[in-house]
Amino acid sequence: MTKKLLDIAAEIIQAQASVGQMTPTQIEEALIKTFSTLQKMQKAEEKGLFLDVAAIGEGVALEGGASLKQDPKSSIQDDKITCLECGTQMRQLTARHLSAHGLTPREYKKKWGFSFKQPLSAKSLTKARSKAAKKRGLPENLVKFLEQKKQEKAMAEQASATTESGTGSSPKPMTKRRPAKQV
Repeated sequence: MTKKLLDIAAEIIQAQASVGQMTPTQIEEALIKTFSTLQKMQKAEEKGLFLDVAAIGEGVALEGGASLKQDPKSSIQDDKITCLECGTQMRQLTARHLSAHGLTPREYKKKWGFSFKQPLSAKSLTKARSKAAKKRGLPENLVKFLEQKKQEKAMAEQASATTESGTGSSPKPMTKRRPAKQV
């Protein structure tokens, strides 16, 4: 660059101050923010990184398309979820989308620190699905199913314990024998 970053930042703030009224404190804060943003942009340019336009204020650079957000949990919002790998915003991160990054949903959650039970969809979509499931009675049916499986498992363990102890009468398997050859 032929101009220094401080000169560029000063020109930007001077133009901004000429349009609207700014206090000396506002000018100082704007100058500092503009200067730091220009520094981050320069570093990203030198390293060949892409700069996330939405996160310039935070100074988050995208390295080969990978977002380096401070808090991954903030990527899940009410109406959208942001892929932390490429920055794409959608209603749901599908396994197919994640496979383009060479990840499974489980690997993605582990990499970015999400709970394995955390759905990779917008909060509104998750709430709508939950509401629809409750309307159909799925939670109650799930509880019944799990209780039934628990009882079946307990009965199977009890049956295997009685056969191992020898108190149970288990019939011997029948074997078919060939009739003897007559000579």
